[in-house]
Amino acid sequence: MSPHHLILGGQRSGKSRHAERLAQAWLQRSPQHGVTVVATAMVSDDEMRERIARHRLDRPASFDATEAPLDLAGALRSVRDPQRLVLIDCLTLWVTNVLMPLHGAADARADARADGLVGEADWAQRRLDLLAALREREGPVVLVSNEIGMGVIPLGAGVRRVVDELGRLHQDVAHCCGHITLMAAGQPFTQQVQRWD
Repeated sequence: MSPHHLILGGQRSGKSRHAERLAQAWLQRSPQHGVTVVATAMVSDDEMRERIARHRLDRPASFDATEAPLDLAGALRSVRDPQRLVLIDCLTLWVTNVLMPLHGAADARADARADGLVGEADWAQRRLDLLAALREREGPVVLVSNEIGMGVIPLGAGVRRVVDELGRLHQDVAHCCGHITLMAAGQPFTQQVQRWD
């Protein structure tokens, strides 16, 4: 069974806190164990800057941290030690960063479209790279993401694309995991991932 664990839930459902509890439990199992948090957030305004600062303050001091708003597969592959748990927080921001970059962020990409949205080839490659990195990794990975496809259908093609691609990514990531947890009101509902192939 895969050691990886996908945690989904709505905003403020307790996803990050639950992921950190799993990481703390990993640390307590062995003195050789470590934790690296891979944060995907990008500062876009003062409110996001405050959120990022709050996450940093709330994070246990024993966790190492790195930032990977775009090259998530590269960040995952850079943590080679199988005794180190990698906590990715979160897939939602990563997908948004790639598919709907901040103003001007797409200009350096050959695959960027005129409307600022990233084209299919760049997204497909980044997605495949992440899934490959997950399959290659021997040590555990805990992935946090928002379940955003259960509400009102969003206006705008760009936002609908993010919702669709995030949902597809969740399905493929879950296939690389041994367990999946749905968070609701701070409570985890966990099950072993079902394999259908």
